[in-house]
Amino acid sequence: MLRENLVSVPDASVFGMEAETVSDVITEIHRWREKLSDLPPARTEREAIDRITALEELTSVSAAAQARETLTFDMHRRNREAEDGLSSRKQGQGLGAEIGLARKVSRARGCKLLGFARSLLMDLPKTYAALKSGDISEEKARVVAKETDWLPRDKRHQVDDRMADRLAEVGVGRLGNEVRALAQQLDQKAAVEHLDRCVDERAVTVRPAPGNMAYLTALLPLSQAVAAYTNLSKSAQSIIGTGQADGRTQSQVMADLLVERTTGQDSAEAIPTEVHVVMNADSLFDSGETPAWFPGFDPIPAKTGRAFIAENEAAVFIRRLYTRPTDGQLVRMDSKRREFSGLLRRMVVIRDDVCRSPWCDAQIKHADHSQGFAAGGQTDWDNASGLCAACNFNKELPGWRHEATAEELIVRTPTGHRYQIGTKPIGTPTTKNSELPRSNLTNWQSSEEANDADHFTVRIPPLRRAKAPQLRSAKASALERPFESLQVDVWELQDEPPSVVELSLVEQLAEFASAE
Repeated sequence: MLRENLVSVPDASVFGMEAETVSDVITEIHRWREKLSDLPPARTEREAIDRITALEELTSVSAAAQARETLTFDMHRRNREAEDGLSSRKQGQGLGAEIGLARKVSRARGCKLLGFARSLLMDLPKTYAALKSGDISEEKARVVAKETDWLPRDKRHQVDDRMADRLAEVGVGRLGNEVRALAQQLDQKAAVEHLDRCVDERAVTVRPAPGNMAYLTALLPLSQAVAAYTNLSKSAQSIIGTGQADGRTQSQVMADLLVERTTGQDSAEAIPTEVHVVMNADSLFDSGETPAWFPGFDPIPAKTGRAFIAENEAAVFIRRLYTRPTDGQLVRMDSKRREFSGLLRRMVVIRDDVCRSPWCDAQIKHADHSQGFAAGGQTDWDNASGLCAACNFNKELPGWRHEATAEELIVRTPTGHRYQIGTKPIGTPTTKNSELPRSNLTNWQSSEEANDADHFTVRIPPLRRAKAPQLRSAKASALERPFESLQVDVWELQDEPPSVVELSLVEQLAEFASAE
């Protein structure tokens, strides 16, 4: 918690900055940015290396300046809230989210940046000086702050003093090890307590990886992690040794065993738990190319999505979601209830994918009103937002406001800044009305039915556009073909063999019926 002696704003001598108006400073920063963006390429190899070095040092100086301004913002806000009579316990709420928006990162990242700024300027003055002078990178400064964040303030000062000469000499990994060893040496009791707290933070997380893969990460006590890995390794070696690997490597077998043992399924390919996959109808039943995706995670190629559904050994169920032809947005759905629940909540989660706040990629925990229910907000499609728990709580703080429609979200912060993010369409917008049979789409934009939540205009396969029949012989003269200029659309049944997905679904349905 920030101490009382940090409430006052530090003077210019502490931060090394002359008194200038904000507009002059911002103007000068913008001038530097434009100068760098228009910089012509270096003429020689030597000059290119010199520029890379100078720009790296400038990056470090910029990081130090951002840390300084972050702490200054923190103290300005706390000063104002103290003057307003707000208790010290409630001061500074939502600061991390505002910093995240300003730096175009998530709220969680903004909170870490705020903590880093406090540690760097308050507890690690020599590390801050090295960063400000461009001698070390921001990554090194973060390592020092992270490896000492559990120490008392006086011990952090000692680590900072004793490591000052090593900061610029060693690499990031070695620096972390040396700082950690010195910290444990200076306060062994605090080190043991720190390790006990780390055990309490054990968890399992998942995050996307390139190639439609994902990292399933378990943060465990070292002994447990080694035991789990050793068991998987020995089991994989046994499977390979008995010839049951089917061409898989040891790493692949270990990955499959992990899935099988954690889900209880017979093979890694069968996924018994509920997994949502959103696909365009043309991509599911035809050879469409619009990617599918797992809500909250990654997109996958359309062909991969079809294979996932057709070849999965678990049961597959399909639910239709309707989108507007004009922009591909999900068709709205409203509720008379106060809470977002049931199908409406599921549609909100599918629409927003991850937390809807700008630059926040956290998983959606709350489907809630953008304008609060108590303030007259409706439990409807336009007023709904899928948010992580922290962003949902932040929007209720004084000075925060969310303004939402189904197509966009606008976030306003206590400083008066405005951030806007659009909603990615679920479907592919239709640009040609000829692609939509049996519809009144020629008047879609002006039709009153366009605003009717219960009215859908849907393409119904398997119709396809066919060439209009010739009214007369092709050899007839132009005078004998008076209807040549007419544009006639004829829609006929499209007789095609069933797709792999359709065959799979029919087979599953037959098995289900026979089981009954």
